Amino acid sequence: MTVYKLFSRVLLSTLLGIVVTACSGGADYTAHDITGVMPDLAFNLSNEQGEAVTADDYDGRLKLLFFGYTNCPDICPATMARIRAALGGLDEQDRDDIDVLFLSVDPKRDTPERLQRFTSSFGPNMVGLTGTQEQLKALTKRYRVTYGYGEPNDNGFYLVSHSSAIFVFGPDDRSRLLINQQESVDEITADLKTLLGQLD
Repeated sequence: MTVYKLFSRVLLSTLLGIVVTACSGGADYTAHDITGVMPDLAFNLSNEQGEAVTADDYDGRLKLLFFGYTNCPDICPATMARIRAALGGLDEQDRDDIDVLFLSVDPKRDTPERLQRFTSSFGPNMVGLTGTQEQLKALTKRYRVTYGYGEPNDNGFYLVSHSSAIFVFGPDDRSRLLINQQESVDEITADLKTLLGQLD
């Protein structure tokens, strides 16, 4: 490798490091910092009372958005339990300033009543949302995720494929973090504490 090429690579690495630091504001997260990378939170959906809601209804609060469905046999209940445990590591005041938006991509089965039963089993911070196929497709496209339905069995039961990521949005609806399934409860708690500290 020539000295010129080596210098070019070092310079590129340095510039990339500066860009990453600038995007993250110097904060140290286990999650992926997506500030300015993903779109702000915006949607038109229905809540678990059957009322039409938009992202504006949750302004002023930190929001965790997770796509799933109530008949999910594993990922959804496990993720909701992880989120509940992570929130349990926060001070009560911080915890009260967070909404967990559980967005069902299975509106055929997930009625408002069913959504409410599901979310209430994980705590008061959980909010059930769903929408029409048109609304869901617009929102999943916005955040670059997909979902799909499996073939029903003899009893009519079917599985739904969906994203397992947790999107975190600030009180101003700006995208902030992307939490994956590998993060532990303690790491999620630490990331939320760091983010809340950044927003103070």
